[in-house]
Amino acid sequence: MSIVTVQLGQCGNQIGQEVFSALCSDIRGTHGLCSEKENESYQDSCKERFFCDEESAVPVARAVLVDMEPKVISQTLSVAARSGHWKYSSHSHFCQKQGSGNNWANGYSVHGPRHKEAIMNLVQKEAEKCDRLGGFFTIMSMAGGTGSGLGAFVTQCLRDAFPTSFILNHVVWPYGTGEVIVQNYNSVLTLSHLYHSSDALLVHENDVIHKICAQLMNIKQISFRDVNQVIAHQLGSVFQPTHTAGGGSGYSRNPLGELMESLVPHPEFRMLGLRNIPQMPESSLPYSTFSWPGLIKHLRQMLIANAQMEEGIDWQVRPPHPSSIPSTNKPLHFNTSIANLVILRGKDVHSVDLGSFQDPSLYTSWLNPQDAFNAWKTPRAFNKYEKSAALVSNSQFLLKPLDSIVGKAWNMFASKAYLHQYAKFGIQEEDFLDCFTTLEQVISSYTNL
Repeated sequence: MSIVTVQLGQCGNQIGQEVFSALCSDIRGTHGLCSEKENESYQDSCKERFFCDEESAVPVARAVLVDMEPKVISQTLSVAARSGHWKYSSHSHFCQKQGSGNNWANGYSVHGPRHKEAIMNLVQKEAEKCDRLGGFFTIMSMAGGTGSGLGAFVTQCLRDAFPTSFILNHVVWPYGTGEVIVQNYNSVLTLSHLYHSSDALLVHENDVIHKICAQLMNIKQISFRDVNQVIAHQLGSVFQPTHTAGGGSGYSRNPLGELMESLVPHPEFRMLGLRNIPQMPESSLPYSTFSWPGLIKHLRQMLIANAQMEEGIDWQVRPPHPSSIPSTNKPLHFNTSIANLVILRGKDVHSVDLGSFQDPSLYTSWLNPQDAFNAWKTPRAFNKYEKSAALVSNSQFLLKPLDSIVGKAWNMFASKAYLHQYAKFGIQEEDFLDCFTTLEQVISSYTNL
């Protein structure tokens, strides 16, 4: 099944281009460390999922690019074409001359309705090129105006036009110190609207990725491109083909459906976080060796201690003792999960013991740990890593950042700061209050796990 990617705004288009580059360099690599037959079916499966062969020399990304300014889209198209290994279709982008001015309401209430038909036509055309449509993967930031406001609008249109397709929104969480003064407003509006129309939100926090670039990748002057490449690597490690538990011998055909089935057992809980291990500069790979028990031990501790990377994990955090104590006495800092998915790639994956992830004390009491944990595996190595593991988790990962963003937005709202900027595009105080209510409910649900 194929996935149509919708890249929205500057951030969405720049990350999207890095994602397709990462997928392409991975399938072109000869470093698969697996049999030729395995490697071939992996490559075919990836191409069916993310690229279409339009009678052209190179694969064409199944993507629609949307921005309200032309600059980023034309850069994105030309970087892809210059790579010589893949490209975007010349007819699947939409841009205008003036941006959304970092105003969510402008993207959602003005640009969205005005350009709905043109954008949805492009999406429809991409969807029709798929033999079987597996769903949509949108990429956007929450801080600005186009990615967030127009992104929320387009997601609602996708839900209306394709009621039975899966929609996964990849959302980039702004830096805490902030690039945009109204980013907390924009974030609250985006998240609450996506919560109503999306199947799941997969979140990357800029601050976390920045730390990974500094501490694990040893990059001195960190650019947006560095951040985007780490995000693209992590997304690739989830979306490249794998064998799922009940999938027989072939590669999984329905990645979005299987992701939702594994991780979103209840509509109140749609926030997914992603952790990846190991992560290091390519130049260090030849000097590093990893054992599966070591990687799994680190990954599990990253999960329960809510650590964002394998450096500086708090090893003191332990799961609570089962049943003897009521669940209200969970140790501080312990991260409770609803569902977890571990994805293993590389040598000897089939001998790995994942029993530690099936410990009932990791999960909320209303789900059977057998249902709450899933593993996908492939002997095909990813992106030059001999062994690598990714964890996609529906857990309390995002509780703190969500609480903080809602708190900051509420303080601004209470003093009526900047509200007139939104009112002139039709977003009133009641609309804000609805959004706060939605997110307070989400926070409360995750807190009570």
